[in-house]
Order: sequence, then C-alpha cells, then structure tokens
Amino acid sequence: MSRTEIRITGFGGQGVVLSGYIIGRACAINGGKHATMIQSFGPEARGSACSATLTVSDTMVLYPYIRRPDIFVVMSADGYATYRDEMKDDGILVHEANLVHPEPKKGQSVFGVPSTRIAESLGRPIVQNIAMMGFFAAVTELASREEMRNAVKDSVPPGTEELNLKAFDAGVAYFDDEYGQAAMKKTKAAAAAK
Repeated sequence: MSRTEIRITGFGGQGVVLSGYIIGRACAINGGKHATMIQSFGPEARGSACSATLTVSDTMVLYPYIRRPDIFVVMSADGYATYRDEMKDDGILVHEANLVHPEPKKGQSVFGVPSTRIAESLGRPIVQNIAMMGFFAAVTELASREEMRNAVKDSVPPGTEELNLKAFDAGVAYFDDEYGQAAMKKTKAAAAAK
C-alpha cells in the first residue's frame, strides 16, 4: 500500500468524525503509517450531512485531499447518493445494510452490515459507528483488528470502553459469520479445482 483514500459519510450524530479519527489512529499511531483527516458538516450539526475523508500512506501525506476513494464507508442513504459517483471503479463499499441500498458499479466490492441493529441489540444505538468500525477492520484489513480495537479503546469517552469494545467485536463477528465463511468456501473450492 502506498496511499489509500477513504470517505466516511452519514448524518450528524452517527459518529462519522469519530470513525475517521479511529481509523487514522489505528493506522498512524498503532500501525506506524501516516494519516490525515478532513471533516465537513452541513449547516446544522446533528441530523445533517456529515463527511470525513482520510488519506493513509506508508510515507508522509503531502496532499491530504482525496480524489476518488478506494474505500467508501456509508451510514446513510443521503451520504451514498451524494458521494457514490466519486468511488473508484474497483473500490470497496462498506455500508449500513438496513439504511443504504447501493447500486454498485461492476468491479466494486460491496459489504453490508446492520450496524444500527447490532448497536440496538447492545442497548445503545449510539455505538452503531463502532460496530461499523469492527466490520470495517475485518473487511479492509487496512490496520489489524487489534490495532483498530486499541484505537477504539483509546478514542471513546472514559467509562464507555467496555460497551464500545463489545460493539466493535460484534461488527467483526458479523463479518466473520456472514462473509468469512463464504470466503473460506470460495478458497477451498478454488483449491479443489486445481
């Protein structure tokens, strides 16, 4: 990896900026890479459009703005509609499965997680972004799961670490249950065909 561009979008209150911060922290502080983040909000803070962009690189990031994201994390339908055409043709789309119904281009990889439902099952819908971060870690492997988990633990408010780590672990487990088995079956089938 030389440079990976990421856009995270949703609406204010979903933890878009914190998600970007966690990814940057996992990659830069915990993973030894370089990262920059830029955030933007709509005119209202909570409930309006919100976006964060990150650039992660093995070398110093001299240009922090993204051109076309390699990874697009979407937590709201409006965010998807606004930014979907920016995504690279061979990019990775990670989305909230119950709120976003993507129409990907050929060549794009799509992974959906019901992060809101996962958070609700833990009794705190506010941690849906952390469930998304667990899923993101498992999908992208941009930073190791442990680096991402430690970034969550170090980034959330004191006293909420246990709940947030449960949400993170639930996002990872969802990927392993829904996508991990399919990937293993595909690998075994390809090996058997040789």
